[in-house]
Amino acid sequence: MEVTMLSYMSEFIGTALLVLLGDGVCAAVNLEKSGFKGGGAVYIMLGWGLAVMLPAMAFGAQSGAHFNPVLTVGLAVIGAFPWAAVPGYIVAQMLGGLVGAILVWVVYRPQFAATEDADTIRGTFCTSPQVRNIPQNILCEAAATFALVFFIVAIGHAGMTNVSDVGLNYFFVYAIIMSCGFSLGGTTGFAMNPARDLSPRIAHAILPIPNKGSSDWGYALVPVVGPLIGAILGALLASAVILG
Repeated sequence: MEVTMLSYMSEFIGTALLVLLGDGVCAAVNLEKSGFKGGGAVYIMLGWGLAVMLPAMAFGAQSGAHFNPVLTVGLAVIGAFPWAAVPGYIVAQMLGGLVGAILVWVVYRPQFAATEDADTIRGTFCTSPQVRNIPQNILCEAAATFALVFFIVAIGHAGMTNVSDVGLNYFFVYAIIMSCGFSLGGTTGFAMNPARDLSPRIAHAILPIPNKGSSDWGYALVPVVGPLIGAILGALLASAVILG
């Protein structure tokens, strides 16, 4: 796939839409005065799967639909994406994640204003562990992202000639996100993506949200370091075993 300015714009817009729809699910389920409050974990898994799949379907042909800095790095490590384009993709993805999170606040502003619990507000934007143990939390994020990237590379190769350009068949993306969430998401919230966690965490820090409390910067590196480790290992294993 040739990387052009359209590719970078697609990564920006696609990541913004991913976070708008994904964090929008969290807002719908958790914020006060939301009609879907209390929808539960299954609602969130279904919504997040769609939030990833639909932008991938829209922008796959233009950019490969990474929408995730660690996926971009993982693909570059195995030679499936040019290193020269990695910095631009990461910038586009992180800015897209920031814009998407701000849009969630714009849409759900009355619900944010009605919510008093600081953890609930922060949880709409970014993840936190059920049991706080930083090394274990990094391991959990690495495991979830390992599965994500391994299957993206492996299943992508099974039906396509280029693992960074997966054509129109994106249902497997939905299945991967759902499986990772159902199986591995109960520990840390399965961020698996700095553009989905760090960028919205920045939005949480800068937006004028009443009762928002701390952005928990002490945890912020976990959903960056863990996914980066997992993505590289997942891509390398898939490359060695599946791609040969």
